[in-house]
Amino acid sequence: MNDILFRAFDHPVTVGEAAIGFGAALLCLVLALVIVAARGGRARAEADAGAAERSRELDDKLADLNRLQAEMTGRMQTMAEIFGARQGDLVKNLSDRLDGLQHRVGQGLESANEKTGEQLGKLNERLAVIDAAQKNLTTLTSEVVGLKDVLANKQSRGAFGQARMEAIVKDGLPGGAYEFQYTLPNGKRPDCIIRLPGDPRPLVVDAKFPLEGFTAFRDATGEEARKPALARVRGDVLHHVKDIAEKYLAGGETQDMALLFVPSEAVYADLVEHLDDVVQRAHRARVIIVSPSLLMMAIQVMQTIMRDHRMREEAQVIQAEVGKLMDDVRRILERVGKLETHFRQANDDVAAIRTSADKIARRSDRIEQLDFEESAGAAPAAIARPGLRAAE
Repeated sequence: MNDILFRAFDHPVTVGEAAIGFGAALLCLVLALVIVAARGGRARAEADAGAAERSRELDDKLADLNRLQAEMTGRMQTMAEIFGARQGDLVKNLSDRLDGLQHRVGQGLESANEKTGEQLGKLNERLAVIDAAQKNLTTLTSEVVGLKDVLANKQSRGAFGQARMEAIVKDGLPGGAYEFQYTLPNGKRPDCIIRLPGDPRPLVVDAKFPLEGFTAFRDATGEEARKPALARVRGDVLHHVKDIAEKYLAGGETQDMALLFVPSEAVYADLVEHLDDVVQRAHRARVIIVSPSLLMMAIQVMQTIMRDHRMREEAQVIQAEVGKLMDDVRRILERVGKLETHFRQANDDVAAIRTSADKIARRSDRIEQLDFEESAGAAPAAIARPGLRAAE
């Protein structure tokens, strides 16, 4: 038993010690097995208890699920009933909406058809207007072509200027204030004369104007071509101004100035822009170059002068009538004074007559107050007293 079995950590281990250690280890093992078995039984008991608890919880949950399923089924049935009722209402509302929409669409289509018909009618009217305008445009084109032909011919152009000038004068002045193709005392016949109020001398208006030079000036493309054309225009205009000054400005027979009518605003603008010296020389020669607008303004000034002259004449007539009226008023005042004198004398006479009448009335009252039943002796005295008062 004391034999050494092995050494451990330089310590000899005998057989007895080894047997004792083996027994102790075996005892420890048995104790461990007992402890493990006890613990395993307790774990199984706890597991069984947990399984029972979980089974009970599972049963409770299953019961809750069944209850919830029943409630859900009831709710689903209720919702199905509600959805069925709502679906019927929805179908009815949709049917009503569709009927209303169909009715409105029908009305809209009818209104659209009516409006479309009206628009088509208006479109046809406008097309008719456009056709008429196109016809008028065609007519105007032909008239413009005719006007071009007229302006190309010198005589026709003169007639055109004469007609335009006559239209302006006729529109602005009364009939007796102008005369066309009037023969002056010197035998010359201007295109038009205008009689101004208060002056027997007529104002001459000439509508003839040289246009060929302006046409050549406008058609010229280069500076070399424009200079001779401009010189031609200057010579033609000055020659025409000289003719008007010599023919129509007769001292004591016509006004001291004459009007040269240019029937085109564009020609007048070119004349003022490029030939201002010619316009100034015409003014010094007492010949005023006027365009249609300037002639209209001159006519308006003449209208004002004539209106003022008529107003002065009417004012003189009114003044004369007012003078006569004042004379009549003075005569009326004199007669009223005389009548007032007669009335005053009549009032004095009436006052005198009234005084006499009052005296007569008083005496009549005294006579009525006499007592005729008194004694005879008193009667003569009573009768004598009035006689005495009458004598007074």
